[in-house]
Amino acid sequence: MPEIKGVVNGNDNHDEHDHSYNKVNGEEFRNGNCQEYCCPGNKCTAENNRYPDGSVRLRNPHIELMDQDILYHLALGSESHDLVEMFGDVKFVCMGGTPKRMESFANFIMEEIGHKLPTGTTLLDISQYSYRYCMYKVGPVLSISHGMGVPSISILLHEIIKLMYHAKVKDPIFFRIGTCGGIGLEGGTVVVSEEAVDAMMNNYYEVPMLGKLVKRPAKFDRKLVRELKNLADPEDPYVTTSGKTMCTCDFYEGQGRTDGAFCEYTEADKMEYLQQIRNQGVVNIEMEAIPFAALTHHAGIKAAIVCVTLLDRLKGDQVMAPKEVANEWQIRPQKLVARYIKRYLQMKGRTSFEGHGSMSVKSPRRFKLVQQESETFE
Repeated sequence: MPEIKGVVNGNDNHDEHDHSYNKVNGEEFRNGNCQEYCCPGNKCTAENNRYPDGSVRLRNPHIELMDQDILYHLALGSESHDLVEMFGDVKFVCMGGTPKRMESFANFIMEEIGHKLPTGTTLLDISQYSYRYCMYKVGPVLSISHGMGVPSISILLHEIIKLMYHAKVKDPIFFRIGTCGGIGLEGGTVVVSEEAVDAMMNNYYEVPMLGKLVKRPAKFDRKLVRELKNLADPEDPYVTTSGKTMCTCDFYEGQGRTDGAFCEYTEADKMEYLQQIRNQGVVNIEMEAIPFAALTHHAGIKAAIVCVTLLDRLKGDQVMAPKEVANEWQIRPQKLVARYIKRYLQMKGRTSFEGHGSMSVKSPRRFKLVQQESETFE
């Protein structure tokens, strides 16, 4: 089991990458000069990724040269839709795995922040014509499904970050609200991720680009993590904890399970592995943390993950909790994120909202083309 020999140290203000470390797992990690993995040609600060008013600045010079940027998997376009009108007031982007969960969260947060729908209307799935992700807008909150695993959430993040740019959203905050397997934690435990590591205990996101491996630090906003932890209520009938989250690319063998279609290791091998990662600070395992932490950090966007454990992996591999129990558990991280959102809005004096997340079409012709493109099944 590899040990971490150098770690990415977070920054409370989310403004500076730490340049003090040189190696991860004994490998040169060239963040010191930011030429290969981080910010080519620029000082490595999150401020470089925001305009002076806090709007998201894309790190892609090609986008501004395009006639229209089609957010293909969201069924939206920069010229077909008035994205500023539709999304300009967004402050929080909350994402989770399934469309059903995020529809439920949209209705839950609507009650929590006192959002009112016009009479005779319901929440609109803005991305319904993509047939890939769901998206609901509840006042300043976007509730979006990201699917399962690294590829699915990375595709969504690219397009959501571009959506923030086109909509001129200022200083957005991203949350992933999900489920996980605990390491020494009973089912129903809420976990706020402090760090993210991959299955080899690397704390960076490695992506092949043009035949080369590019590594981006996976970092959460430390201040945001602290604030979430402080919002845990001692009277909650469950434990809220924090620690290191492992992100794997597979649910079965990648997480050391023995109940997949294939298994070429023993129960003893599995338990030794799980105990080793526990000794290195891992408290839960899921499948999205690394790209979520790395891409939001790379974009200069504050982000955090709050998950609930569905089982203790030291005691088994299969999720045995009854459906109604698991459903109640999944509301627990939603409650913590809702507390943060409510407190933020109360501090800003924003306590009532109206609207149902309607479409605002800029060009009917382009709108139809984007819709047809996104409806196409490959």
